[in-house]
Amino acid sequence: MRNIFLLTLLLFTCFFNCNNSKNKAYNAIDKYEDASQNPGKQLMETNCYVCHSPTAPQNNRIGPPMIAIKKHYIGDNTTKEEFITAIKEWIKNPNAEDAKMYGAVKRFGVMPKQAYPEETIAKIAEYMYDYKIEEPEWFEDHYNNERGNRNGKGNGKGMQNQKAKTNFEDLPYAERGLRYALTTKAVLGKNLMGTIQNKGTLVALTFCNERAYPLTDSMAIVHNASIKRLSDKPRNPNNKANQEELEYINEFKQVIANNKEATPIVKELDDNVTVYYPITTNTMCLQCHGKPNETLNRTTFSKIKTLYPLDKAIGYDVNEVRGIWSITFNKD
Repeated sequence: MRNIFLLTLLLFTCFFNCNNSKNKAYNAIDKYEDASQNPGKQLMETNCYVCHSPTAPQNNRIGPPMIAIKKHYIGDNTTKEEFITAIKEWIKNPNAEDAKMYGAVKRFGVMPKQAYPEETIAKIAEYMYDYKIEEPEWFEDHYNNERGNRNGKGNGKGMQNQKAKTNFEDLPYAERGLRYALTTKAVLGKNLMGTIQNKGTLVALTFCNERAYPLTDSMAIVHNASIKRLSDKPRNPNNKANQEELEYINEFKQVIANNKEATPIVKELDDNVTVYYPITTNTMCLQCHGKPNETLNRTTFSKIKTLYPLDKAIGYDVNEVRGIWSITFNKD
């Protein structure tokens, strides 16, 4: 009788534990079945899509799409941990010698170095590994031609491909303002980095002087919003932050200095909403915003003084807050 009781108890325990394990596994998958709920997705769109957009045309890009990075880094036997580690190591020290994407380095140059919180990189890499990610229409043919039609592990672990939201007006205010800022940043970044790559820093300075405002204004029209870039150390006096905006800049400086991921600041007033988000520096920025005679060479510095006699936007290092986006739009 005792043996029968023990056997019954053992079977009950095994059954209970197995059911619990199944429930935990199911809940974990169910939680992220819709990739829009995965934190890595928004972090990737926020931090990576300016240069690695899935929508930019093949012949007018400033970096490879994220799906290309995924396919180059994930082989048949690559584990998630190996992939995350490889991405972290590249972000810490992007250089031509360690590059896995030789064609991209030849075409676009080495990725500008920019510091990100380690947790941010881990979440982005985990999302990339687990999920199908959006790819340009031209990518599959391009990849097959480049790779001789070999299959990689680029489609994730069987989860559904997720398309990015394009109807920004349906988004929460913070995300909506962030999207307006990032799409504007993408337009400015594509033109600026393309000019630097093809014509050099001095020509890029002239581009900023003549084209930055018109391009920003054109995106404001597209989004039916007011879009400004403001700073405590402006290059153009028209971009000087007021007292309230200076407080937001200082808040973001503390967040970035503590190696945390910044989130938008949202201010509601009557029928309008204003969203603030930091503008941070990477190594490419330092060519025009760095320290004189160090990262900012003498010729460039002289050109800056000619174009902007009242310039204050120098002396920065990598991953510092250079200013903020101010995005204002109607609530309706």
